[in-house]
Amino acid sequence: MIPGALVEAVLQGDAAMQRRAMAKAITLLESTRADHRLQADELLTNLLPHTGQSFRLGISGVPGVGKSTFIEALGLYLIGQGHRVAVLTIDPSSTVSGGSILGDKTRMELLSVHEKAYIRPSPSSGTLGGVAEKTREAMLVCEAAGYDVVIVETVGVGQSETAVANMTDMFVLMQLPNAGDDLQAIKKGVMELADLVVINKADIDPDAATRARAQISSSLRLLGLHGSPDHAHHDEKIWHPQVMQLSALRAQGVDTFWARVLEFKALQTANGKFDVRRQKQALAWMWERIDAGLKTAFAQHPQVKTLLPQLTQDVLTGRLAASTAARNLLQAHAEKA
Repeated sequence: MIPGALVEAVLQGDAAMQRRAMAKAITLLESTRADHRLQADELLTNLLPHTGQSFRLGISGVPGVGKSTFIEALGLYLIGQGHRVAVLTIDPSSTVSGGSILGDKTRMELLSVHEKAYIRPSPSSGTLGGVAEKTREAMLVCEAAGYDVVIVETVGVGQSETAVANMTDMFVLMQLPNAGDDLQAIKKGVMELADLVVINKADIDPDAATRARAQISSSLRLLGLHGSPDHAHHDEKIWHPQVMQLSALRAQGVDTFWARVLEFKALQTANGKFDVRRQKQALAWMWERIDAGLKTAFAQHPQVKTLLPQLTQDVLTGRLAASTAARNLLQAHAEKA
């Protein structure tokens, strides 16, 4: 299907046709073939005027915290409120085989078959930060198709899940009761980027969930005073990260969670930070693509291809420092560019 027909099907196709078109569009965007990349660029250019109207929600947390269960409960609640929900889930790719299970849809049995929901699992393919390389592009396809809430679920490997905060409007970090001590609660990195922290499975041990909420609330206040100016607690015009507890399995607290999200959106829109955040993300996306393009062009450079095997062997055998080999390759690329 050529991009023009694909664009039309994504924008105006009936339910079944639109789903197939979205799947084809995202597959095209994820392709590494040069001719597919040209078609993907044309596709994005045509879809772009129809994007930007959804709310982008990033959700991260360690494996077993209940991200998929929570997303299903949230998705079903939002559909009941009249929304259309798209979920982009990221599965870790094996460093041995390169494959991914892509089984997140099996964890969302009810949501995955709902006509007002679209779930797309993608492999991380070695991309760091808990998201796939083309997650941003996939998000635009979902927005153009009319999904007004787009949820990105990260791989979930711990403190490195920060990339999703740079592509969504709100970053939610899910935690477990009894998941760590006071020191663990104040670790910087993923914690200081969170706009909302959710203590899930609060029904299993209410006392532990309450203690975790108190510890993390105290930690966020500390980070607000000494960390990111966007979360400064002395400024009442900006959003202050909050902590709440819920039970995704029992769907308890999901309505309260969404009320917090709407409060966040209203405040950030009023103070202008909502648009600024998206603008910064667009520029960051551009530079990420530039970095990726330069790396690809470097690897395909004739002079680099000629020198690389011998320099690789020299590094492996200890005859040449890795930094020296890198500098030689970069110089060869610059001289013949």
